[in-house]
Amino acid sequence: MLSITHLCYTKYMNRLFSQFIPEHYTIQWNLSRARDKRRITGTTIIVGQQVVDGTIRLHAKDLSISRVLVNQQEVSEFFAKNDELIIPHPGANQVTIAIEFSLRLTDAMHGIYPCYFKVDGKQRELYATQFESHHAREAFPCIDEPEAKATFDISLVSDQPVLLSNMPVVSQQSGVTTFATTPRMSTYLVAFAAGDLQRATTRTASGIEVNVYATMAQPAASLSWALDHAARTIDFFNEYFGVPYPLPKSDHIALPDFSSGAMENWGLITYREIALLADPATTSISSKQYIATVIAHELSHQWFGNLVTMKWWNNLWLNESFATLMEYLATDALHPEWRQWDEFASNEGVAALRRDCIDGVQPVQVDVSSPAEISALFDGAIVYAKGGRLLRMVQTWIGDDAFRRGLTDYFTKFQYDNTTGDDLWQCLSTASGKDVGALMNTWISQPGYPVVRATLADGKLTLSQEQFFVGPHQPNNRLWPIPLGANDSRIPDILADASVAVSYAGSDMLLLNAANTGHFITLYDDELRGRIMREILAGTLESSVRAQYLNEQLLLMRGGLLPSSTLVDLLSVYKNESDQKVWEIISLALSELKKFVDHDTAAEHMLRTFAADLARTQYTRLGWSAAPGEPEQDTKLRAIIIGCMLYGEDAGAIRQARELYRANTLEQLDAELRPLIISAVVRHDQQPHNIVRTLLQMYENSASAELRSDIASGVTATRDLGELKHLIRLLTNTRVIRTQDTVHWFVDLLRNREGRELAWKWLRDNWRWIEKTFASDKSHDYFPRYAASLLMTRQQLAEYREFFTPLRNDQSLVRAIDMGLLDLEGKLDLIDRDAPGVIAALSR
Repeated sequence: MLSITHLCYTKYMNRLFSQFIPEHYTIQWNLSRARDKRRITGTTIIVGQQVVDGTIRLHAKDLSISRVLVNQQEVSEFFAKNDELIIPHPGANQVTIAIEFSLRLTDAMHGIYPCYFKVDGKQRELYATQFESHHAREAFPCIDEPEAKATFDISLVSDQPVLLSNMPVVSQQSGVTTFATTPRMSTYLVAFAAGDLQRATTRTASGIEVNVYATMAQPAASLSWALDHAARTIDFFNEYFGVPYPLPKSDHIALPDFSSGAMENWGLITYREIALLADPATTSISSKQYIATVIAHELSHQWFGNLVTMKWWNNLWLNESFATLMEYLATDALHPEWRQWDEFASNEGVAALRRDCIDGVQPVQVDVSSPAEISALFDGAIVYAKGGRLLRMVQTWIGDDAFRRGLTDYFTKFQYDNTTGDDLWQCLSTASGKDVGALMNTWISQPGYPVVRATLADGKLTLSQEQFFVGPHQPNNRLWPIPLGANDSRIPDILADASVAVSYAGSDMLLLNAANTGHFITLYDDELRGRIMREILAGTLESSVRAQYLNEQLLLMRGGLLPSSTLVDLLSVYKNESDQKVWEIISLALSELKKFVDHDTAAEHMLRTFAADLARTQYTRLGWSAAPGEPEQDTKLRAIIIGCMLYGEDAGAIRQARELYRANTLEQLDAELRPLIISAVVRHDQQPHNIVRTLLQMYENSASAELRSDIASGVTATRDLGELKHLIRLLTNTRVIRTQDTVHWFVDLLRNREGRELAWKWLRDNWRWIEKTFASDKSHDYFPRYAASLLMTRQQLAEYREFFTPLRNDQSLVRAIDMGLLDLEGKLDLIDRDAPGVIAALSR
């Protein structure tokens, strides 16, 4: 028996597809010993082409290999090296490899792993898989690369009541469940689940069976929202893409333990419970909208990523950038009242612009050469948000009709195959008659984005571009072909040079990027800025423009191009604002101001008063209860406004929160307001110990992921040092805080000023535990990233540098550490420079 274990990643990894081309896998996993022995045995038979004479190399990690046969001949000399199973075999032709193996079941939430839940107080387990990006090798020997597509026959030996895989069941006999043969697909999309599950089912208009699964711990009613949206979304994509959904069924399963938000396994999509289940008794409007977008994101992957797959991980954006765009496009079509493109701007746009301005950020397309680098690729603000924003720019530039024609051609031409970005650009160029590659290759290969300076003098408008930075940076001469998207036909379509000048007479208001589909910001001179401000004051600008303008001013202040003190006066202009999307940016602006008063009690009191005064008009209008038939936007706005009033320590708001908490169970509280109410009570009660411990007991006993999330947000707001220390200790107690939720708790404690130093110390004291628990997970680099974004002192900067610098040899962390240092240093420089002006502005 050969045990293949993993000690450390080499700097580079071999690409194995060039020496062995798999065509078909027959895999059986035996789960009968999973619960008592924590082991799974398996066999895999691989039919493929041996290209290199003398050796067959397969990916295999943490597997115990007991037997290998090639063409029915026993092989005794196989061995392991660098996560590879190396099988000596002369010749170069079609071979059949049979391998018997076993693996140890762990709680790592990748490969094959258990999920835990309770029904009637009894502990239960189900078993699930997570193979993206390079974890299939932990479950069976294979060529674990996207380009190595093959078909799969999968079977399971298990007595669990429900067994699922990518394809439907075709037979169940003698304890073996066998599934239909899959289409050609990549190993990272192979999946199965086994457990005691309940199901809700329907069919799409085209006859595709759609199922939503959850454990018996969840109320049956919580499956319906997702089921309806999944079926409708498949129908939408069938029509939009012009290529039908390629499988006979679409399963969606909510897992109690899941590291990511969701995973697009072909035909068996896995989710966190909070990303799929909508209990009518506890789910907010915001959560339902989130669930709808996650479902759309994962279903779009059934085409983008599954039907057509990137050749290598450097083109991950072909999967994730498109799925990010499509989640908004689909939900906008199904729910136009949600104003999803405004949501796109305030979510993806804000996230991308805030991260993409730090020196050292990765481009959308980046070369990778090791498993650790692959894990670090999944930067939500870049590969997802920025990439989605760039594709929205292309869609707008060529028009939606050409965009759709290009996608249909792309799916038709490359179905069941692998591509690069150039393949997509060619299809879109053919459909539109525009050179999409010439525009897009610069955007996806260069990090960062430009600021366009707009200066008006003597009837001439000068537009110039340079890279925009926040924090320390190295100067450069990068240029972009920028679709300016101006509201005036005198402005050129594209700015590709460093500057351009055009005649511009008159007093018209100029807006660049008027539809907010370009990835740049604009620094207007005083004259042009004044024209925009007059329109805001007059109430003539659309809400999306008001939100975009405010967000760009925030960025310009962070980058030192405008003084931060001007934000106080600018926010005063928005005092009568009533739009929820604009208030999201106002709330972000108030958060930006908090760092300037973090160590000044008197100044902080002024900011709290300022926030409450800013929100008071809408607080009076909306109150605490929804009016009959009120728009969902007002329901969501109420939470933002009440959050401002509670931050402002308005006595009436605090009193109302405490009264509602005493008069209702958590399930009875308005789901939009529940985390705010819990936070207010925990923060202001005279006996926080009793409340926090009661809430923690509810947290442990509740099966509702949203309710648990609200409790976590609430209890971590406590000011009580004893309770904060207790919560910090719980971070490593996985019986109370599931591993999937550790980052959520850690970030909430860091965000709490009274808990920040304790949480920062916990990270350093428990780094070995963090590495053991998260080292092979995509969330590993969250710890240095969020620490940098929330630490606030020069002492903490020095500690951050001292602690993390020795960890830069870990390729999964190096970018997060380097950017974290620049982010934290830039923030402290900004505070030193602008805090006096901000405090002076608040005192006026």
